[in-house]
Amino acid sequence: MTTTTLAVLVPLLPFLGAVAGLLLGRTAPGFVRPLAVLPALAAAVLAVIVAVRQGGGRAIDASTQLTPTGSVPIDLALHLDGFAALVAVLVGVVATCVQLYSTGYLRDDPRYPSYAALVSLFTSAMLLVVYSGDLMVLLVGWEIMGICSYFLVGHYWETPEARAASLKAFLVTKLGDVPFLFGLFALAADAGTFRITGILGAVGSGGLDHPTLIALLLLAGVAGKSAQFPLHTWLPDAMAGPTPVSALIHAATMVAAGVYFVARLLPVFAASAAALTVLAVMAAVTMVGSALAALAQDDIKRVLAYSTIGQLGYMTGALAVGDRGAAVFHLISHGAFKALLFLGAGVIIHAAGTNSLAAMSRMSGLPKRIPDAYWTMTIALFALAAIPPFAGFFSKEAVLVAAEHASLGDTTGVPSGAGWTVLVAGLLTALLTAAYATRLWLLAFRGHGPAVPDHGRQPLVMNGVLWVLAVPSLAFGLAVTYLDDWFDGHALTPTVTTAVLGTGVALVGGLVTYGAWRHTTAMAARPPIGAVAAHPEDSPAVSEAEAIATHTPAYGDIASAPDPADPGRLLLGPLHRHAAVGFHLDAVYHALFVRPVLAGAELVRFLDREVVETYVRGAGAVPRLLGAGVRRAQTGNVQTYLSALLAGSVVLAIAAVIVAAVGA
Repeated sequence: MTTTTLAVLVPLLPFLGAVAGLLLGRTAPGFVRPLAVLPALAAAVLAVIVAVRQGGGRAIDASTQLTPTGSVPIDLALHLDGFAALVAVLVGVVATCVQLYSTGYLRDDPRYPSYAALVSLFTSAMLLVVYSGDLMVLLVGWEIMGICSYFLVGHYWETPEARAASLKAFLVTKLGDVPFLFGLFALAADAGTFRITGILGAVGSGGLDHPTLIALLLLAGVAGKSAQFPLHTWLPDAMAGPTPVSALIHAATMVAAGVYFVARLLPVFAASAAALTVLAVMAAVTMVGSALAALAQDDIKRVLAYSTIGQLGYMTGALAVGDRGAAVFHLISHGAFKALLFLGAGVIIHAAGTNSLAAMSRMSGLPKRIPDAYWTMTIALFALAAIPPFAGFFSKEAVLVAAEHASLGDTTGVPSGAGWTVLVAGLLTALLTAAYATRLWLLAFRGHGPAVPDHGRQPLVMNGVLWVLAVPSLAFGLAVTYLDDWFDGHALTPTVTTAVLGTGVALVGGLVTYGAWRHTTAMAARPPIGAVAAHPEDSPAVSEAEAIATHTPAYGDIASAPDPADPGRLLLGPLHRHAAVGFHLDAVYHALFVRPVLAGAELVRFLDREVVETYVRGAGAVPRLLGAGVRRAQTGNVQTYLSALLAGSVVLAIAAVIVAAVGA
């Protein structure tokens, strides 16, 4: 079987699994789990075979034109290069892990069949984006992921939080997709084709007439899909969905699509220095702002959500300095350890039998009860904090090295200002990332919250998936030295300068956070005179849907006041209350967009009711009154008719006499 045939099967198998799962979910429930897991597993295996056959060598292209579409043809095309091969492996592996994990996590969920089918469709759409060689075909996968995220984030649709989060995710990403679509049309109009190879050829020959406009339009869609400033606000709210969905979105689909798109078309963006500068500033603001917000969150999933936004900022920063190898390397590395972190958080939530809003300040005694999650999440947090030799260290250093080269003017076509912006923001974010990673570990696993109710052991499949993902989180950075061919032959090894600086600031961030935690813990251990201890047994855990609906904190409504032992409060000081609400961006958007739209809707309603309906009612009232008058004249009395005829005749006679007299 040829490589292109195998590549076609990679996105096709999860799609067929999704269709079969939707059709058989109610009539044959015993087939639901095999139809969820086996197609994803087969797609992952085939993706590995395609990667091995492609071997990081010359790109493989195949296409067929199904029907003529006018001056700019649309082809069903594949483009298999090293980046596509590796990202497809990431998507297949993470999707398989999520499907396996979900069989245990959602085993009692009555809507599991539709959930599993949507996850398969989500996976198929992302694989279509990865392998597509035509922008219109890529757009199909891009939009399917948007609707899948809407349904999956709103899985618990009976709760207002899930409904609001799904609608927000859909609308914010669509806000970016509108200019993105115009950018695709403008790009195809300039290049004369939607084929990616044709577009890159046109860029190389100087065939783009409006590179800056096209790049900025495309960046709007990328910002929405990959949750970059200022369209990032949907991602933290999307935590209202099931935890495995969060792992899939944050690690291998949806948010990765925007970064991957820019990597595929990087020469288009590199043709405009202004676009690279905008991308660098967007990445810097996203990195630093999200890291500060993560340091102020109490819900473990929101910490990880803001962490994802920041790590995506690293990827877009690498693209802004012209190094797509570093960006894709960090994309793959981050996908492994971020999926592990979310699924580990799911084990914590499952162990407590509570909702997905797991407050870290109320956790205690977890390492002994869930040792698998404890050890694997520790590995993932080391990778997130970029501590050697974990994978995150190597991939983050690749980004910093690329920024260092650009800042020194060594990268052709990249403004040195963009390099300095990404380098300084990257180092500051490395410090903050280590700080919030350390804080998460201390509060979740070394906290002094109330005793957590024991809801039994977790299914073996959930713990097994954690250890599978722990392997690349630890070893992928070391293995990348053998994958240079898949990254354009570009070595991604750290340099001494960035390695020392990056590791140094990470260690400082971790140690300072640990010191702040020790200080706040000591202060919290001194209860005020007359204080009464809380009894966790008085606040039993509630179901997931009930907890989300009633805003009940994890592990019961215990100690609702802010946790005095939170080091984030001490480190951020007055900035904490602003960072905890995402620096009020939602409030700003509400004031700038939501309120004017609602006011406009109210004005339209008033005009429709008081003006338009008044004219409509008036137009109906006049004929009604005339009809009523005519109806009164139609009495059916012959004497009345004769009297009216006589009176009319008299009036006409008098009028005739008057006219004759005037004429004489």
